[in-house]
Amino acid sequence: MESGRLIDIYGDCSDEEEVPLNGPTGEEQRKLWDPFRTMPPKDTTGSLANAATVEAFSQIAKVIAYIVTFCIFLTGAVIAKGTLLFMTSQIKITDKKPDVQHPYCSTRAGREIEASVSMEERVGWVWAIFFCFVVPEMFMWFRSTRICLFRTWKKPTAVEFFIIATFETLHVIGLALLVYLVLPNLKVVEAVMLTNCVCLVPALLKFFSRFRDGTNERTRPYLLTADGLAILAQLSGLFLWAALNWTATNNVVWILPFSLLFTSFGWWENYVDKDSPFVVIKYLGGIKENMKRTRYFSYMFLTIWKTAIFFICMLCIDWIFVGSVNHLFDYFYVSFHEHPYNVTEIKLPDQATRLTSSVAGSTGTAAQTETLIAWPYTASYVFCIQAGTALACFLAGKFACKIRIQGVGFALPINLTVPTTITLLITFCGLKMGNACYFSDVIPPHLFFECPDGGYLLDTLTNQHAWAWVFWIISQAWITSHNWTPKCGRLASTEKLFVYPFYNAFLVDQSMAMSRRRDDEVEVETEQLKQIDSTDVELSQKYGDDMMPSPTTNDSDSESDADSIEDRVRPTDHITRIYTCATMWHENAEETVTFLKSIFYLDDDQCSRRLAQQYLRVVDPDYYEIETHIFFDDAFELSDDDEDEMVVNSYVKMLIDCMDEAASFVHQTNIRIRPPKKYPTPYGGRLVWTLPGKTKIICHLKDKQKIRNRKRWSQVMYMYYLLGHKLMELPISVDRKAVIAQNTYLLALDGDIDFMPNAVQLLIDLMKRNSNLAAACGRIHPVGSGLMAWYQMFEYAIGHWLQKATEHMIGCVLCSPGCFSLFRGKCLMDDNVMAKYTTKSSEARHYVQYDQGEDRWLCTLLLQRGYRVEYCAASDAFTHCPEGFDEFYNQRRRWVPSTTANILDLLGDYQSVTKVNDNISFPYICYHIMLMIGTVIGPGTIFLMIVGSWSVAFHVDNWTSFWINLVPILFFIIICLTTKAKFQVFVAQIMSVAYSIVMMAVMVGIILQLSEDGWLSPSGIFLVFTASSFIVAALLHPQEFWCLPCGLVYYLTVPSMYLLLIIYSVCNLNNVSWGTREAPQKKKKSDSADAAAAAAMAAAQKKNKGNALLSFFQQTSGNKPEDEGSLEFSLAGLFKIMCCVHRKPDNGEKHQLLCISESLTALNKRLDTIERFINPNFSGPRKSFSRGGSTRGSVRGIPLSSSSGSAKVNDMEMNNLSAVNEMDDEEEYEDYSDDNSESSELAAMKEERDPLINPYWLEDKALVRGVVDFLTGGEIQFWKDMLEKYLYPIDEDKAEQAKIAAALKDLRNKSVFTFFILNALYVTIVFLMTLEKDKVHIDWPLGIQYNISYEYFDPPSWPTVNVEMTYLQLEPIGMVFLLMFASVMIIQFVAMFFHRFGTLSQIIATTDIKACSKKMEDVSDEAYLEKNAVKIAKELQQLKNADDNEEDPNSDRKDHVSRRRTIHNLQQSHKKTQFTGNLDAAFRKRIDSISANIDSNDPNVRNRTSVRRDTLHKLASRRSTIMNEVKRRSSVAFQAHDAMRSRRLSSMAMATNHENDFE
Repeated sequence: MESGRLIDIYGDCSDEEEVPLNGPTGEEQRKLWDPFRTMPPKDTTGSLANAATVEAFSQIAKVIAYIVTFCIFLTGAVIAKGTLLFMTSQIKITDKKPDVQHPYCSTRAGREIEASVSMEERVGWVWAIFFCFVVPEMFMWFRSTRICLFRTWKKPTAVEFFIIATFETLHVIGLALLVYLVLPNLKVVEAVMLTNCVCLVPALLKFFSRFRDGTNERTRPYLLTADGLAILAQLSGLFLWAALNWTATNNVVWILPFSLLFTSFGWWENYVDKDSPFVVIKYLGGIKENMKRTRYFSYMFLTIWKTAIFFICMLCIDWIFVGSVNHLFDYFYVSFHEHPYNVTEIKLPDQATRLTSSVAGSTGTAAQTETLIAWPYTASYVFCIQAGTALACFLAGKFACKIRIQGVGFALPINLTVPTTITLLITFCGLKMGNACYFSDVIPPHLFFECPDGGYLLDTLTNQHAWAWVFWIISQAWITSHNWTPKCGRLASTEKLFVYPFYNAFLVDQSMAMSRRRDDEVEVETEQLKQIDSTDVELSQKYGDDMMPSPTTNDSDSESDADSIEDRVRPTDHITRIYTCATMWHENAEETVTFLKSIFYLDDDQCSRRLAQQYLRVVDPDYYEIETHIFFDDAFELSDDDEDEMVVNSYVKMLIDCMDEAASFVHQTNIRIRPPKKYPTPYGGRLVWTLPGKTKIICHLKDKQKIRNRKRWSQVMYMYYLLGHKLMELPISVDRKAVIAQNTYLLALDGDIDFMPNAVQLLIDLMKRNSNLAAACGRIHPVGSGLMAWYQMFEYAIGHWLQKATEHMIGCVLCSPGCFSLFRGKCLMDDNVMAKYTTKSSEARHYVQYDQGEDRWLCTLLLQRGYRVEYCAASDAFTHCPEGFDEFYNQRRRWVPSTTANILDLLGDYQSVTKVNDNISFPYICYHIMLMIGTVIGPGTIFLMIVGSWSVAFHVDNWTSFWINLVPILFFIIICLTTKAKFQVFVAQIMSVAYSIVMMAVMVGIILQLSEDGWLSPSGIFLVFTASSFIVAALLHPQEFWCLPCGLVYYLTVPSMYLLLIIYSVCNLNNVSWGTREAPQKKKKSDSADAAAAAAMAAAQKKNKGNALLSFFQQTSGNKPEDEGSLEFSLAGLFKIMCCVHRKPDNGEKHQLLCISESLTALNKRLDTIERFINPNFSGPRKSFSRGGSTRGSVRGIPLSSSSGSAKVNDMEMNNLSAVNEMDDEEEYEDYSDDNSESSELAAMKEERDPLINPYWLEDKALVRGVVDFLTGGEIQFWKDMLEKYLYPIDEDKAEQAKIAAALKDLRNKSVFTFFILNALYVTIVFLMTLEKDKVHIDWPLGIQYNISYEYFDPPSWPTVNVEMTYLQLEPIGMVFLLMFASVMIIQFVAMFFHRFGTLSQIIATTDIKACSKKMEDVSDEAYLEKNAVKIAKELQQLKNADDNEEDPNSDRKDHVSRRRTIHNLQQSHKKTQFTGNLDAAFRKRIDSISANIDSNDPNVRNRTSVRRDTLHKLASRRSTIMNEVKRRSSVAFQAHDAMRSRRLSSMAMATNHENDFE
C-alpha cells in the first residue's frame, strides 16, 4: 500500500511509464507442475571481462600516479628554489665589488680558510639567472607562435594589449629586482621565507571580487574577514625584513617592498571577476574573458618584450651597483670555463685559529692569500638543474590537475615546498658549519649558500623571526585555497587548467598555485536538472506542432514567440545528450543479444545518475541523457498469408525475441519488457520500447520499396531526423540551439557491438576537452573463433597500437569506424558535411568512395572542414569479425578501395586541407604519402621478399625463383579478371594455404641468412626491431598481450593479405555489392516461376550455343520438336529425312500438370469466396491493431486542424478503428450470386489500407501484443519531405545500371593497369639491381667480417700481417625497406609511447580509489552522499530481489551443492508475486521501505544495502523534502498545463472565427 502511494507521490512520469514493466498475463501463469526455472547466467565475457582487467590495472596505476606526481612536484620545486638561491648567493655586490665569502675546505688542520667569489665567477651566475628566466619564456613563445601560425586566433584591442603589457612589465621588473638585488642581500633562509610574500595583488583582487551577485550573504562576512587578514599578512612581509635588516650601508633592502609588490602583479588575471560591482575589477574581468582568445597573439610579442625588459634590468642593476656593464660581456666565456678565485687564511687577534667565516662575524685579518682555479661549467650545470627541475615540477603539477589528483599531487606539495626547502637549507648550513669539507665532492669548495648565523634549527628559526613567516604561508594557502577544490573536467586542456599556460622560473610553486584557474566550469544547481522527458529536446514531441512557428506568421512574431519561451541559455542546455544510432541488417541472435545488453547497461547507468540527481539532489558532472535508435535495413518481406502484403522479416522478429533475454542478462533476473508500440511511418514502420530505466529504444523499420537501403542512407536518415527535425525545429532561441548542438552527440554503432557505459564516458571526456573535436573512436576488439579471427585480432591490435595512435599524435585520425564512434552534432551540421553526405552516387568513383566506405568518407568531410578526429585507446568495444575466408575477403574487398579513394581525395586536396585544418600539417601529409606508396608497391615488395627467400631456402638461382613465383601471381590475376568472385575467393584460399607453407620456407631462409651474416646485418636488425616493437607495444597494452601469439597466423598469411587480397580487391573494383551478411530474399510465387522459366530458357540457350551447327540445321529444317515421321533417316544429327510427318502423341504428363494447376487456382478462388461469404464480420474490412486486447481508444498525435488524412483517422477512431462498408447486406448477397463478377467484386471489397494508418504489418503475429500509436502531423510531413528530397528509392533503370556497370568496369581496368604497371616497374628495377648487387649496393657499417692472414719472410724480418675487411652489402630491396618501412615503423613506435601516456592519464583520471579517500567513518553524511550518490542509486534500483522483503544473508552460499534447498526455492518462487515495476519503482520501493523502517532499528534494513545507518537517515530526510517539492511542482505544472490548454483552445477558436469572417 505504501509502495503504491509512493509511486503516485513521485509521479513525475507519464501514464505509460506506470504500466507494469514485466510479469506474465493470466493465461501465462505457470502451473504447479511446471515451476522449474532457467536463471540468467552472470555475464563475465567480452566487455565485462575486459572492464574487470582494466579496473584492476587502473587501481594500481593511480596509486603509483599519486606517489610519483607528489614526489616529482615537491622534489622539483624544492630543487628549483634551492638552486635559484644558490645562484643568488654568489652575486652580492658591495662597493662595486663582489662581496661573497664562504668557508673553504682545507686539509690543513688548525687553520681557517675563506674563499671569495671573483668577478669572473659572479658574471657566470648573473647570466645563469638570466637564462633560467628565458627558458619558460621561450617555451611560451614557441607555443604562441605555433598556435598563431597553425590555428585560429584573435587580435586584442590596443587598450587591452597596453594593460596586459603594463602588468607584465611590472612583474618582470619586480622579478629582476628580487633576484638581482633583494635575495642576494638576505640570508638564504630569509630569502626562502620571503617567497611566500608575493601574493599581495591577488589578495586585494580576491577581496574586492567577493562583492558580487550570487555570493552567499551568510558566509560573505567570514570570507571577507579571512581575506583582510591575508592582506595584512602579505603587507607585513613587505616591510618586516626591510626594517630588521636596514643599516646605514645597506639601503638595498628598501627595494624589497617594491620588488614584492611588482612581482605580485603577474597573477592579477586569475583573481578578477567580470561580475564584480567595482568598475575597475569588472573591466579587468572583461579583459580576462577576451584573453582566452587573444592570449597567444599577445604573448607572441610579450615574451620577447619581457625578455628584453629583464635583460635591460640586469644591465641597469650592474651599471648602477658595479659602475659598468662591460664585465658582463668580457667575462662571459671565462665565467663558464676555468677561471681564478682567491682563498685567504684568516688570522685571529689572539693568534688562535678556528674555522669561521667573515659572514659569521669574524674579526680576524688576512694572513695569506692564494689564487686557485675554479671548476669549469659549474654555472652551466646549476642552470640546467634549475631549468630541468622547474620544468619537471610544472609538468608533474599539470599532469596531476589533468587526471584529477590535484589535492595530493598539486595543492599539497605547493604548500610543503617552502617548509621543506627551509628544513633542508638549515640542515645543509649546519653540516657545512660543522665541517667545511662535507659537500666538497658535490659542490665546488669555494661556493655555498649564504647561510644564517648559527647552525641549529632552533636558533635559526628564532633569529629569523619564523613566527612572521607562519602568517605569510597561511595567507598564501588561503589565497590559493581554490587549488584544493578543483572544478575542471577530466583531462582538461592546459588553457582550462591554468590562466598562464607556463610557469615562472624563479617562483615555480607560487606561479602555478596562483595561475590555476578558480572558475573552470559553470556549476549547475540541482533544481535546474530535469528528467529526460522534460528536456527541451523533447518539446516537439510534448507539444506537437502547436509550439512550432507557423509558416503564416511573420518573422517578428516567431522571434517574439521564441523569446517568450527562453532567450538566455539555460544551464541544462549544457547537459550531454547522446543519441545512440545503430544500423542493423542481418545480424544473428548472438550478435543481437550482445548489442542489446550494451544498450541495457547504458539504460541502467543513465537511470542511476538520473535518480541520484532527482531524488538525492546531487549534481553529477558526468550526467547524460540518452535515447537509442535502431535503423533496420530491408526490414520487411512478403507475407506468407498474402503475397500482396508486407510483414516484418525474421531478423526483426529475432530482435523482438532477444529483448527479454538481454534484459534478463543485464539485471540478473527473469524479466519481460513491455511489447513495443507500433507506429506506421512513411518509410515503413517504427517500434518503440521503454526500457527499465525509462530510456527508449526506437527501431525504425525501413521498407526498401519506400526508402533507400544501405548503411549510408540510414546515417543520412538519423542525422537529418535527430539534428534537423528534433533540434533545428525546436521553438527556442538560436543561442540555445547552438549550445544544445554543441553538447549533442550521435553514438554510431553496429548491430553486433559490445561495450560498457564507461567506454562512452571516455569518449565524452575527449569531446568536452576539445570543442573542435568532431568525432572520437574507441579501441575495437574483434570477437570470433578460428584462424581468420586470430589473424584479425593481431591485425586490429597493431593497427590500433601503431597506426591509429600515430595518426592521433602527429595529426588526427582519418577514419572513425561506424561500429563504435561518437560524433558531435554541431560539427555534422556544418556546411559541406551533412548536406554533401547525401550526394547520390553518379560516377564510378562515387560508388567506391561514398557507398563502400561511408564511415571514412564522413570523416574526410569533417577533416576538410577543419575539425579533428581522435582515437581513445581506453574506450574498449568488441565486435564480431568475419570468421570465414570468403566473408573476410569480401569485407576487405570493400574496405581496400574505399580507403585508398578517400586518402587520395584528402591528399589531392592537401593544400586547402592544411590551410583549414589546424591538425593536419605538411609533414603529416608526407607521412600518409609514404604509407600510400607502401600500399601500392606492397604486393611487389612481398613478391620480391618471397623470391629472395625462396632462392636462399631451396638453393635455386634468382631467375628460377623469380619465374616460379611469378607464374601463380599471373594465374591469379587472370582468374580475378575472368571468373566470378566466388571462384576467385576459392582459388585465393587454396593459394593462401600454399603460401603459408612458403612463408615457413621464408622463415628458414631468413634464419639461414642470419646465421651467415649475423644479427648486425640489415635483415637481422630489421627483424629484431620489428619483433621488439611488437613485443614492447604488447607490454604497454597488458590487457591485450594475448593478441601477440596470434602474430604467427599474421606472419603466415602475409602473402595472402598483402598480395592476393590486394589483387583481388583491385580486380573486383567494379563489384560494389556489400558482400557480407547476404541472405536470400523472399519472392512471390509468380516471380519465382518466372525466374525459374528464365533460368531454364537461359540454360537451353547456353546448350544450343554449344552445338551451333546442329542448331542451325534444326532451325532451318522447319520442323518442330513435337513433329515426327513414320519413316526417318539421319546422319549424326546433321540432317534428318522424315516421311509422313505427323505430330507426336502427347504422353499427357505436361497436359495433366497444366490442368491440375488450373484446377487448384480455381479451387483457391472458390474457397476464398466461401470464407468471405460466411464470415459474420464481413460488414467491413478486417483490421485489428492489437489482437491481445490492447486496441487504443484514441489516435494520438494528430492535430485537430490536420488534413484529410487526419480526418480519416478520426473517422476510423469513431468506428473502433475500422473502415465502414457503405454497402448494405442485400447488395452484398446479390454480388455473390454472379460467378462471373465474383473476383472483381472481391477485389473491390478487399480491405482498403493506408500505409500511415492501417498497414498490414501491424497485424503480424509477432507484434500482436503491441499498442498502435501514430506520428504527429509535423513528423509525418518531415519524413515525406525527407523521402522526396533525399531518400526516395533509386529506380532500377536497366539502361542506367548498364551505364554505371560499364563505368565501374572501365575504372577497374584503369586501376588494374596502373597498379600492374607500377608494381611491374618496381619489381623489375629492384630485381635487376639485386642481380647486380656487387655493383649496386651500400657497404653496411655493422657486422664487418675480418680475415687476418700472415705472410712470412726469411728471418730476421718480421712477418707481414694482412687484415681484410668484408662488409655486408645493403641490397636495393634492403634500401627500400630501410628508407620507407623502417622509417614509418620508427615514427609509429615513438608516437605510440606518447599516445600510451595519454591513454594512461585518461584511465587514471576515471579511476576512483577508496584507499586514497577518507575513511567512511570520518566523512559526514552529506559528503558521503555527494561522493557515492550514483553508487547508492544503482544499488537501490536493482530489479533483482526487488520483490523480496529481505535478502538472504547467506546468498553467497546458495550455489554450494550441499546447501541448496531446491524444492523449497521452487515452491517459494511459484508462490511469490513477480515484481512488475521499472528501475524507478524499485528505487522508490526500497527508499520507502528504508524510510518506514529505519527508525524501528530493523536489522533487515541494514542488510539490504551497504549504506551506513546515518546515511540512511539522511536519505529518509531527503525523501520527505523531495516528496513535498514534487507535490508542489506537480500542482503548479497541472495548473500551468490547464492554462496553456485554455489558451490554445482560445487561439484555435479565434483562428476559426477569423477564417469564417474571411470566407
